[in-house]
Amino acid sequence: MTSDSQRMPTRRAVMQAAGGAAFGALLPWSSHSTGDASLEFRLRAEPARVPLVGAPHPDTDVWCYSGTVPGPEIRARQNDRLRILVENRLSEETTVHWHGVRLPNAMDGVPHLTQKPIAPGESFTYEFDLPDAGTFWYHPHQRSFEQVGRGLYGALIVEEHTPIRVDRDVTWVLGDWRLQPNAGISPDFGNFMDMAMSGRIGNTVTINGRLPDRFHVKAGERLRLRLINAANARIFGLEFSGHRPRIVALDGQPVEPHEPDSNRVVLGPAMRIDLIIDMTGRPGARFSVVDGFYRSLEYNLVNIVYSNDAPLRTRPLDKEIKPSANPLPEPDLETAIRHEVKFGGGMMGGMGSGGMGGSGMMGGMMGGGMSGQMHAGIWTVNGVSASGHIMEPMLTMQRNRSYVLALHNDTAWYHPIHLHGHSFRVISRNGRPTPRREWQDTVLIPPRERAEIAFVADNPGDWMIHCHILEHQESGMMGVFRVT
Repeated sequence: MTSDSQRMPTRRAVMQAAGGAAFGALLPWSSHSTGDASLEFRLRAEPARVPLVGAPHPDTDVWCYSGTVPGPEIRARQNDRLRILVENRLSEETTVHWHGVRLPNAMDGVPHLTQKPIAPGESFTYEFDLPDAGTFWYHPHQRSFEQVGRGLYGALIVEEHTPIRVDRDVTWVLGDWRLQPNAGISPDFGNFMDMAMSGRIGNTVTINGRLPDRFHVKAGERLRLRLINAANARIFGLEFSGHRPRIVALDGQPVEPHEPDSNRVVLGPAMRIDLIIDMTGRPGARFSVVDGFYRSLEYNLVNIVYSNDAPLRTRPLDKEIKPSANPLPEPDLETAIRHEVKFGGGMMGGMGSGGMGGSGMMGGMMGGGMSGQMHAGIWTVNGVSASGHIMEPMLTMQRNRSYVLALHNDTAWYHPIHLHGHSFRVISRNGRPTPRREWQDTVLIPPRERAEIAFVADNPGDWMIHCHILEHQESGMMGVFRVT
């Protein structure tokens, strides 16, 4: 099978054309405060042209915030109050969801459920406090399968009042694009194969909106690397050769520092992971970062390149690397009310094992036909397939009560399940207690497996629970729970 998305120029050709530009230039604009302040920002959702893959290829037509992909990095401090005016310069309605932030329901950015969508030419002001420090992000919840896929997303970094000591705090927003040979975005959004299988997997992966070549470091320095998976559907499994990254936060919430299982950092769509990496290589050394999540489709994401300067230090810093805990209410498992939530549907053939349906850096597999067709009813939550954001609540919860949800993935595909308005502890997987009982807002559940999550329903309103593979969400895997 041949499609435009499979005829993208080779990675080597693009890399040679890019000329090895310094990776530091790819970091987005940022602003930050000293904490407990009121900060104002302005974002424009608009079309633009950006150099995703670099010369000699033309710029790519995208939808983005304020002219950049990713959108401006918003930096604030814990307990700051944000006021963000969003202007819609697109030709269709949009909203902004502040992913992972525990905020008032009216500010959650879900069209029709929590707000009227922002019409073309109109604006809306989001205003909320930041109770938690951590790595968060923002994106539309209106037709997100296309709006995010065309570039509408950005990072929201909330700094601790007393940050852990590092030499550099770096954000990598991982994007995934289905590009044609002219570097244009393939218009086949919403085709049946994407909706019913693994979602829209692209053929070009970017870091901070650019096709990456090298990331420059100094021997002896310590990095805090904040990873954000902004892809529609791609799951990343990053291996940092020659280094031993330690995970210190998941979805913005601190976790006991530990090395990743099998030395692979796995992020489903919408997930965030904070790493501490000590640069223990020698001056002039070079190491690869490989994405090996999909079997037989591994590719080199970026190269870590050491300068020839003398080491910053000869031994790693002996400092605490776990961020301060956030003020999350602890669920009471003894009195918690339990519910079963079952996710079903999708194509059930042999391709649905997580080993297929992905692509390497330049090898898209899912560029099939039926472009633009919507396919409601493909996926279900507790037997119901959503056809929009307005629906009867599947669960009604009492405010400030503890709940345990047993999430069953009864399908042949991976699902990153996201809960709005709350963070939860992952307390078990397949009946076995998790060793760290990590706090998250998006949990990746493999095919035919189960995860139990626990939280206090302390945030009143109607909230979404859905798969964050955006094609799955659009074609039915979405529900509402109500906190009264």
